[in-house]
Amino acid sequence: MGSSESTPVQPPSSPPPPNPELDKPWKIFDWGQKKYLKEKLENFCPSHPDVKDIKILVAGPTGAGKSSFINSVNSAFQGRISSRALVTDSGFIFTKNLKGFSIRSEKKILPFIFKDTMGLAPEALAGSQTEDIINAVFGHVTDGYKFNERQALTYKDQQYTCDPKLSDQCFCLVYVIPSDIFQYIDDRLIDKLKIIRQRISDKGIPKVIVMTKVDEACPLVQNDLRKMYTSKKIKEKMELCSATLGVPLTNIFPVKNYHNEVNTDDDIDVLILKALEQIVQLADDRLEDTDSY
Repeated sequence: MGSSESTPVQPPSSPPPPNPELDKPWKIFDWGQKKYLKEKLENFCPSHPDVKDIKILVAGPTGAGKSSFINSVNSAFQGRISSRALVTDSGFIFTKNLKGFSIRSEKKILPFIFKDTMGLAPEALAGSQTEDIINAVFGHVTDGYKFNERQALTYKDQQYTCDPKLSDQCFCLVYVIPSDIFQYIDDRLIDKLKIIRQRISDKGIPKVIVMTKVDEACPLVQNDLRKMYTSKKIKEKMELCSATLGVPLTNIFPVKNYHNEVNTDDDIDVLILKALEQIVQLADDRLEDTDSY
């Protein structure tokens, strides 16, 4: 009998990894609109004669990048890295007092102010209290107020402003949320965010989510920021954020804050400026409707 060599059995080949990129952008975004957005915002004027600058409250979990976002807005207008709002990489709460930051372009001080707050924490007696955030939106808490982690300010306290002027109130709440937060977020923190959203919604105050650290969430975006709206991962994270916090996708803006850069970048700037355009427009729309509330 003759002998024959047996053919070795090949192991089944693994399927290729799924493509992390969509065939076409799920949202159309004009990456060349930086100059237009910058000029539009520099020429913005509040719609109400009693308000010379629109105040915008910034809130969110500790370490989300609230102060970094404010710095990034300033950087986009000034063409250089700005660090007026102090930040830390330690993960500990850094902002302890309510503080307003004006936005400056190369030409002038612009008519909107961001109010930075102490970070929110899951624990009941940690971070800023939800009532303090709500009171700050409505102008009952003024600049310089030191957040008390154990007890919110009440109308009985001397620092409480019982009858704030229209110009003291905030007309948009910006949640700064890191893109990976839903991998580890505590349900107690989600409850706090929902309580704040519901209370201000009753008065018609709009909400915007600025989703930070997108470059850390998606290697595609880390390599090329312009892949933002073709990234499946970023789209999924924005949809999850919308469903969890009850904010429409149209009001969620993925951005990359300036962190360790030494020069500004047009792609970072245009994402920041587009988010700001929507924030300012929503705030001014609410300002126009003040008589309805």
